Amino acid sequence: MYSKNETSFLNRMSFLSVAVCVLILFQVAAVNAVNTVNNDTPEKPEAPEKQVTAKQPAANATDAPDQPPKPAAQPKPKYLVGEDPEYAAKYGWPVEYPEPLPGSILPDKRIVAYYGNPLSKLMGALGQYPKDEMLSRLKKEAENWERADPARKVQIALHLIAVVAMDTPGATGKYRRIMTDEVVKNVYDWAREAGAIMFIDIQAGHDDIRELLPRFEWILKNPDVHLGIDPEFYMISRKDKVPGTVIGTIDAKDINYASEYLGALVKKYDLPPKVLVVHRFTRNMVTNADKITLSPEVNFVMHMDGWGPPSLKRNTYRDVIIREPVQFTGFKVFYHNDTKNDNPLLEPRQIMRLAPAPLYIQYQ
Repeated sequence: MYSKNETSFLNRMSFLSVAVCVLILFQVAAVNAVNTVNNDTPEKPEAPEKQVTAKQPAANATDAPDQPPKPAAQPKPKYLVGEDPEYAAKYGWPVEYPEPLPGSILPDKRIVAYYGNPLSKLMGALGQYPKDEMLSRLKKEAENWERADPARKVQIALHLIAVVAMDTPGATGKYRRIMTDEVVKNVYDWAREAGAIMFIDIQAGHDDIRELLPRFEWILKNPDVHLGIDPEFYMISRKDKVPGTVIGTIDAKDINYASEYLGALVKKYDLPPKVLVVHRFTRNMVTNADKITLSPEVNFVMHMDGWGPPSLKRNTYRDVIIREPVQFTGFKVFYHNDTKNDNPLLEPRQIMRLAPAPLYIQYQ
């Protein structure tokens, strides 16, 4: 169905992305070293944070001898990095935001998504398996989440990389390739067959989000299609660099444009709120995050998509999600990269302990 050349260019980008992520492991380690100077040292992997115990009440000398002793104060719970709700509260969690319009997916449900591209087995679970097996695996992950959190229903999703960053300029000189309408439509059909929603994910390369979004209005005008933006490959401010060789960046003004664009579609086509997911695993990937504007028409998700051992993923969640609150949060699980060096894959019950608990979960 797809040419060898199409599969080849996608696989090349997958290897580049993994190489960049390896560099990020060292960068995050450096950040954690700085945290030591600031008395905010990350704990050792999987080691609980230091227990803080409330002071015991002093004995009262005037108490009658037959009075029962006062109960001892209960020790505070032990938390790993990223799990302490009091720490999150210092940074403004839970945040206030406009009441979403009727039909909103968040915050009442949790989205569990498979990410990737059907032209490549290396870019994520969406393209790694044949369609029926892929959908079956996704539904099993959704069941795992519903068991871990019975109070919240799960909405499954297919998160398609519809614009793929390239390591060559191509005919347009934009260092990106737009998937054909046929590819997009095929994945949309899979989503509808499975009762899933769909995300159009954009790795813009040297292109501008303002130029790319109108290209997808034909699919975004559907009530079950939403948007993702990957700043790792957003190079509009770094056109001297090739995507995949350095990490890109996106500013709040570009995110706000995308949000306003989605909001206009909601009004134009009388749709329920759209979901906008922005990926992030370093601070510089999103600049001026405090200036991101929220609206009733759009559910905004800042999605932690770094990979590594559990302790590193929690540290990254703390650094780029908890410390810069916007609205809702997301968390990515890498079936392969997270389990390198025999590291365990985080389970739903462990991810749910994060504060705030992510409402968008992506598997790659």
